[in-house]
Amino acid sequence: MSRLQKGGLIDRAKPVGFRFQGRDYSGFEGDTLASALLANDVRLMGRSFKYHRPRGVLSAGSEEPNALVTLRQTPNIRATVQEIYDGLDARAQNYAGSLRADALAINDWLSPFLGAGFYYKTFMWPRSFWEKLYEPVIRRAAGLGALSGARDHDLHDKAWAYCDLLVIGGGPAGLMAALIAGRAGRDVVLADEDFILGGRLNVDGGVSDPDWHARTIAELESLPNVRVMRRTTVTGAYDGGTYGALERVSEHMADAGGRPRTTFWRIVAGRAILAGGAHERPIAFPGNDRPGVMLASAVRTYVTRFGVAPGRRVVVFANNSGGIDTARALMQAGVNVGAVVTPGQSLPEFNCRSYAQSQIVDTRGRLGLSGVKVRDAQGRTEWLECDCLAVSAGWNPSVHLTCHMNGRPVWREDIAAFVPKEGAVPGLTAVGAAEGVLSTYGALAGGAQAAKAAFGLRRRVDLPEAEDAPLEITPFWYVEAKGRAWLDFQNDVTVKDVKQAHRENFRSVEHMKRYTTLGMATDQGKTSNMGALAIMAEMTGAAISEVGTTTFRPPYTPVPIAAMGAHAAGKGFAPERLTTSHSFSSERGAVQMEAGLWYRPSYYPQPGDVHWREACDREVGYVRQAVGVCDVSTLGKIDVQGPDAAVFLDFVYTNMMSTLKPGRVRYGLMLREDGFVMDDGTCARLGESHFVITTTTAAAGAVMAHLEFVHQCLVPGLDVAFISVTEAWAQIAVAGPKSRQVISGVVAQAIDGQSYPFMGCGEVTIGTVAGRLFRISFSGEHAYEIAVPSRYGDALMRELTARAEALGGGLYGMEALNVLRIEKGHITHAEIHGRTTAADCAMAGMMSAKKDFVGKVMASRSHLVSDAREQLVGIKPVGAVQKLLGGSHIVNLGDEPVRALDQGYVTSVCYSPSLGHMIGLAFIKGGHGRIGEQVRAVDLLREFDTLCEICPLPFFDADGGRLRD
Repeated sequence: MSRLQKGGLIDRAKPVGFRFQGRDYSGFEGDTLASALLANDVRLMGRSFKYHRPRGVLSAGSEEPNALVTLRQTPNIRATVQEIYDGLDARAQNYAGSLRADALAINDWLSPFLGAGFYYKTFMWPRSFWEKLYEPVIRRAAGLGALSGARDHDLHDKAWAYCDLLVIGGGPAGLMAALIAGRAGRDVVLADEDFILGGRLNVDGGVSDPDWHARTIAELESLPNVRVMRRTTVTGAYDGGTYGALERVSEHMADAGGRPRTTFWRIVAGRAILAGGAHERPIAFPGNDRPGVMLASAVRTYVTRFGVAPGRRVVVFANNSGGIDTARALMQAGVNVGAVVTPGQSLPEFNCRSYAQSQIVDTRGRLGLSGVKVRDAQGRTEWLECDCLAVSAGWNPSVHLTCHMNGRPVWREDIAAFVPKEGAVPGLTAVGAAEGVLSTYGALAGGAQAAKAAFGLRRRVDLPEAEDAPLEITPFWYVEAKGRAWLDFQNDVTVKDVKQAHRENFRSVEHMKRYTTLGMATDQGKTSNMGALAIMAEMTGAAISEVGTTTFRPPYTPVPIAAMGAHAAGKGFAPERLTTSHSFSSERGAVQMEAGLWYRPSYYPQPGDVHWREACDREVGYVRQAVGVCDVSTLGKIDVQGPDAAVFLDFVYTNMMSTLKPGRVRYGLMLREDGFVMDDGTCARLGESHFVITTTTAAAGAVMAHLEFVHQCLVPGLDVAFISVTEAWAQIAVAGPKSRQVISGVVAQAIDGQSYPFMGCGEVTIGTVAGRLFRISFSGEHAYEIAVPSRYGDALMRELTARAEALGGGLYGMEALNVLRIEKGHITHAEIHGRTTAADCAMAGMMSAKKDFVGKVMASRSHLVSDAREQLVGIKPVGAVQKLLGGSHIVNLGDEPVRALDQGYVTSVCYSPSLGHMIGLAFIKGGHGRIGEQVRAVDLLREFDTLCEICPLPFFDADGGRLRD
């Protein structure tokens, strides 16, 4: 066992049993899987991606590239952040056979033939081999971990949070920033990926007052305006001060107790402070990937925080003062330090062997490190026995989040690293090590200053005494020696691979990354990028600052798709959106159908009906002869307000809305930017600067997104606001010759032709409920739509239905609604399907010549206004077959359907009980000029072919007298 007798933040009174690779081990509460395995002398924890070389722990944090395990059904869990719990059962990844004797390790022997870019050169010939041989073999061998294929029964969640200040990282800088903002009464979210707050304070101390750390955390947790989120990694920075964050809610628990495994947060913050620290980087030298070769800070962490000696004899190889700190910490803990090696000029006095101006040029040990080879300034070499090598090439500030909005970091020569560019993410400030300030006092001061600046605070802050030593570093990236020197431990990318990419003219960092696969795995280049960039700079003769970095994209660390798509299973994936009158419709026996995202009544069968057509014809009769009632709440409803609301709607619609008087409604048409019809609907003006627009059910979301785009990108200067109120209002259509009688019986106001003319609107009172009334018609009959707050929708539907039935009418559903609108020639998304223009739909007259609007220029292109285009017309069968099929192709008389060019197609069909025969809508080439002409409607797949006549629209009540009556 390598557990130290004392020290660390683990609870030695609480042992924990767990399994790895089928074997039982024990650790303590507060251990990670990595620390517990090291305490049990387990060093081999996985295999690399390409060559299947043995891999052990490299780091002690989320940047870990090697020690990835599968836990439950989830692959690529980093052992360095996974807490152990009773019953944890983890397995290593990426091996065939056994972990110690991996059959796929043959790839390592074949490495001379598998260098960078080999797949681009190898798998191109013979061409037929790709699908039959290469791809199947590669797919079986590729990948780090594998999904089980079984359903994940674990619960995942997603949530939103809002705050004045988001502090990312709970180290000294983050604690100080959160403390100052919290004391000032600001709403603060402090998110840290570790399960213990404090960052470097848990490893190095650094503050003279040993209780400051605990007191600060206790105060933060006592403040009601501060939310402390442990085990939470901020994974991405997005527009509008929004940040993605993954909280590991119960991944450290044997029994989740109904809690989700993970929660994916969207955090909207007024300001943010990045206190995410820095990542130590390795030095590349031959054999630097063996289990036992670790980052110096990780070795120090396992000793001081977890009470684990990563080796019985440790050698330190570092180009900076941090390596010396590691050597001292090991000695203080009683760990045997065999030697300290540095490429720099000198070393302080140590109670061990010291090698200045020296390098490690080789290692040995098959499944674990057993020795290192040192070369001094004179070129002499010597083998040193050791089972752990602590390596450090310096520190890289965690700039990733600051690059998620295309902000490139800038080079700092004094620390030989890139630091965040100021203002790269609006509202985000980097502090402490994340800013390149690598002392504890500097981190505390930076956190304090950032919090004060964020909110204009002037109160003096007393900082605790803390170490303030600068990092002393001699830039050194790799060792020139025979053998493979590894840069990317996960993807098996070597110094040689980067140099080869340069020789083959892949000289952009992005091209190099893709050619070599460096930095493309779960660590996203956190430990590998800088070494590669330095080598590229050397090869090109440019400075590292000129070479630049690769693009960092979210997520910062892997996020389970189950977390981002939480609840997106079953009804969560395909929710049943129901109208407020759904229960009433079900009571009346309605057959439901899906309409967009909603369920709506298709028709209402009655006893004795043997076919749905009987119900449909009956319901059409209600509307044409008496009165029908239909719930139309699913239509999109968007409330638009502001001084520039009218100007905005003029720009959105093809026709004028600014001339609309309060209390009136106008039919409107929207185009996409490419000139094609996007949607149609009504626009009601309730006040001088208050409009309510409707959309089709299917396009409600798309239209809302379109309005947001237009406002933000095309007319950002307009003072207008809008919000979807689709679910806020229940809206019921009452249509038919007796509709005014029904409406007059339920509203307090007088309803007549003067107060409510066709296309009129206004506020009404139904009992004690304030509602809205619109005299609009989709059926072609005298009709109204009455809207009330959603909670009253069911009651209103029942009342209106009872009154309609008393007058010989009743409920009607979507099938009848479809018949009514086809009889009147009204379009839906069966016609405006994304490839039709206003001219195609006989609505060219709605495109105002007096103003500009979205899509106007593109819609005027000659081929979009040509009379030769397919134009909307009516169609009816006139041959022996009195039938129509939607989707049928239109063919000229005498033409062979297979060989002739289509003349168009049928979009919608129905049987019209009002007319006594089938009718349909169709797009036919030059259709507006072919009224009365006979054509054929053909569908060879359904063996359908009938003679038809092209008809004018509408089929019913052509002068519109019934709806204006």
